Amino acid sequence: MNARSKPRRQHSRWRKQDTELTLLALPTTVWYILFCFLPMFGIIIAFKDFKITGGFLSNVFNSAWSGFKNFEFLFKSNDAWTIIRNTLGYNLIFIILGIVLPVIFALMIGHLHSRKAGKVYQTMMFLPYFLSWVVVSAVAWAFLSYDKGIINQFLLQFGKDPVNWYMEPKYWPYFLVFMNVWKSLGYGMVVYLATITGIDSTYYEAAVIDGASKWQQARYITLPLMKLVIVMMFILAVGRIFYTDFGLFFQVPRDSNSLFNVTTTIDVLVYKQLKTATVGMASAAAFVQSVLGCATILFANWIVRRVDPDSAMM
Repeated sequence: MNARSKPRRQHSRWRKQDTELTLLALPTTVWYILFCFLPMFGIIIAFKDFKITGGFLSNVFNSAWSGFKNFEFLFKSNDAWTIIRNTLGYNLIFIILGIVLPVIFALMIGHLHSRKAGKVYQTMMFLPYFLSWVVVSAVAWAFLSYDKGIINQFLLQFGKDPVNWYMEPKYWPYFLVFMNVWKSLGYGMVVYLATITGIDSTYYEAAVIDGASKWQQARYITLPLMKLVIVMMFILAVGRIFYTDFGLFFQVPRDSNSLFNVTTTIDVLVYKQLKTATVGMASAAAFVQSVLGCATILFANWIVRRVDPDSAMM
């Protein structure tokens, strides 16, 4: 046999392990087909004067084309600038705080000597994530109610006048940011804690032998090894910059008209428009959000690839 001749490639065979992995991935694949790919057909509704008179498919095909008429209410509204400003502004703050604070708390808990204490802190911070915004709005009402709110009761005890919090827009940007961080901090922290747990302990042992402090260990070992996960979470968060949590911006402020300029986002506007508008307008708004979200996630990934190709998602 010639030493330079290349060995023959063996034909790949379907093995038992392939069957097991396929069955394991099958439920997720079916879920994505049913709830992510098939609904894409509904994009056509955004370009039609959709009327509900009979079967869904017959309505879709028989409805008249309306062009970009369904998109006009998003851009011709008198409050278009306010809504876009609120959506982008809040999300930029949420993205920054949603990365910085979970990383800081994950580093603090990950470097605790007591594992039991770390589990207790982690559980306490993760519990708010499971609360619905309806429950959170009720808790907020207990604190901010004008007549019986806890905060106003304290103000009365100190001889000050109560504040009608649901009529004061200047306070609500701080309230909304605080509630979003309070509710989502635990989930983000768990993601980064899982990354810290997977780091080889020999790195820290060698650092301790060299006399490295906790801050130096976090700076030169933990953070560099967490970079890939941090970048991935950043890119995914940027992809949803045109979406907002409907419960946070609608349920918590209790749809107060006095707070319109600081609490109304694209999702809240679409919900309010549905009372008088058509399904086509809601589909158009969702289509715009999806396209812009895809564009921003690709743009963020392009920037990351230019700065650090190894950290890019694609």
